[in-house]
Amino acid sequence: MQPRNMSMSGVVDLAAVKAAQEAKAKAEQARAQAAREGGPGAISPADLVIDVDEATFERDVLQRSAEVPVVIDFWAEWCQPCKQLSPVLERLAVEYDGRFLLAKIDVDANQLLMQQFGVQGIPAVFAVVAGQALPLFQGAAGEAQIRQTLDQLVQVAEQRFGLTGLTVDPEAEPGGRPVAAEVPVGPYDAALEAAALALDAGDLGGAVRAYKNVLAEDPAHPEAKLGLAQAELLQRVQGLDPQRVRKDAAEKPGDVAAQIAAADLDLVGGHVEDAFGRLIDTVRRTTGDDRDTVRMRLLELFELVGADDPRVTGARRALARALF
Repeated sequence: MQPRNMSMSGVVDLAAVKAAQEAKAKAEQARAQAAREGGPGAISPADLVIDVDEATFERDVLQRSAEVPVVIDFWAEWCQPCKQLSPVLERLAVEYDGRFLLAKIDVDANQLLMQQFGVQGIPAVFAVVAGQALPLFQGAAGEAQIRQTLDQLVQVAEQRFGLTGLTVDPEAEPGGRPVAAEVPVGPYDAALEAAALALDAGDLGGAVRAYKNVLAEDPAHPEAKLGLAQAELLQRVQGLDPQRVRKDAAEKPGDVAAQIAAADLDLVGGHVEDAFGRLIDTVRRTTGDDRDTVRMRLLELFELVGADDPRVTGARRALARALF
């Protein structure tokens, strides 16, 4: 997993896409098993805050993130700001009533996880949504700021990933089997699952075809539109020689194809601002059909990252200045 340089609104590297699909599949299997075993459909408020270590991370964070946003609190016993922040997060986890799960990770005992997330200091708070990691905030934060961040997280999780959270029952016994709120089966689940399996196998062409099958029936389907855009981006960069592409882009600033290829690589590598800046500069240098080609690719990348991402908002303003 490569959690750094990821956006709440859209992560486009292949590892993250595959992780999200794998997490979703595992969570669905867990729900099916719970149903067969007659497991409870709700959890206790006490189970909304859990301790996680390297051994339980995949089960308790990655898999659970397909059901509910998982907020990660990186802390240590010696960290005084952590002792102020952690109780606030724990109280809000209960108050939000299953809309997110709080996972507490002791950095002293879990150095590998700290390194994987690129944590530079604590307290540090991240989230994982559908297998995708994103930073929320680091250091001291006021409750109003924390609430605003959590509200945005919950909204994005529901609107972009369909995660409605966990069912919480104050009467449930602590330590019960965690089961997500029931999610109705959609008419395109089989095709979307086929796309996920194709991505998992590295068959980008198969994923593209599966997403197109959904869009042929429902042209506005949001998951299929985003999935197709991601698969097509990964397909475009597959087989490219990054050094050659970047050399061509540096030597030929007016070459539209070279700049677009380099921007695709930037985005897949998590360098969102670099991708946007490169194409905006190319818009300034070009006219006519070339300019329109670059503009359309930039708009595609905006959709991949997500309209609510502040980097997209800033880049849209820069694009408008470049055009007019």
